[in-house]
Amino acid sequence: MSILVATNFSKLSDNAVRYAASLAKHLNTKLILFNAFRLPIHASNARVSATNVEILMDKNREKLKETAQDIIQKFGIDVTYKTSFTSLDQEVDHLMKVHDCRFLVIGMSPKSIEQNLLGNPATALISMKRFPVLAIPIHAKFTALKKILFACDLLEDIPLKTLAKLRQIAVQLKSEVTVFYVEQELDQLRNLSNDSIDKGLKDVTLFYKNVKSNSVIDVLEKEITKSKAELLVMMPKKYGFWESIMHKSKTRVMASGLNIPLLSIPLE
Repeated sequence: MSILVATNFSKLSDNAVRYAASLAKHLNTKLILFNAFRLPIHASNARVSATNVEILMDKNREKLKETAQDIIQKFGIDVTYKTSFTSLDQEVDHLMKVHDCRFLVIGMSPKSIEQNLLGNPATALISMKRFPVLAIPIHAKFTALKKILFACDLLEDIPLKTLAKLRQIAVQLKSEVTVFYVEQELDQLRNLSNDSIDKGLKDVTLFYKNVKSNSVIDVLEKEITKSKAELLVMMPKKYGFWESIMHKSKTRVMASGLNIPLLSIPLE
């Protein structure tokens, strides 16, 4: 299995690439760099020829090659790279399947009004709900990831196949996992011990915690700080057409401006 990381050579992407390289080294797996080539705006407006487009792509490919060689030298891991003149979501979906990648790593944009309204590449890929996405904030540095905060809805059954993805990471990293649930309406907090989660995350040091609040996002952000979590894990649900119009995903909201990495694992 490999780790796929998307880059557009920005500072945000460069940090995500370094984080992915550190994680790949820690997990002893291969890293695949991907860049979805886009024509510069001035080139698009000028209607450049096919030959000139190929020249620009060659330069882009060479830059990606240099990035790969730099990672190999600094981290001592196996790195391959790919660039194509296509949309990010289409090619990423293809590469994830072809290379049987564990997850996609991508930079997480800072919080802003524009991000809340329009989203960003990370939220777009998370919204596809086809594969795990690890979104990395610009200032995040790889750590041993000993503390994972798993925010979930315990009222819904979580498939063992989905939990297995979290279990594999937690076992390999020797991380403890805190299962965090927010009660919104109930007067009395319940006993959170859950057989399906206990079974799906066997061999993992588990803690359960819940709070009562009407603001899920606010208490999540506070818990991240309080618990000193190094990774937030969420499992977004799949919605139908009308539900997707009316519903604003909590995972999507958290994937803009979070100060620790967010791993989104879609329910299977």
